[in-house]
Amino acid sequence: MSDPLEHVPRDWVEEFDAAARRPLALRFRYAFIRTYKPVLDDAPFRSFETMADYRRWCEASLPAWLGYGRI
Repeated sequence: MSDPLEHVPRDWVEEFDAAARRPLALRFRYAFIRTYKPVLDDAPFRSFETMADYRRWCEASLPAWLGYGRI
């Protein structure tokens, strides 16, 4: 049987191995990238009476590139 990693670039395997040796807390710290989302991040919370109200607010208030619009 052939090595399943033979087609994976060696530097990728070395990078993965190095990441796997890091403590879990450090791996979690590096796993999530905080990205500012306009409008969504500008208030600590929002509440809506209905899902329809929420969807209308998303369509009217959020940039299309955030992906909260309807298709």
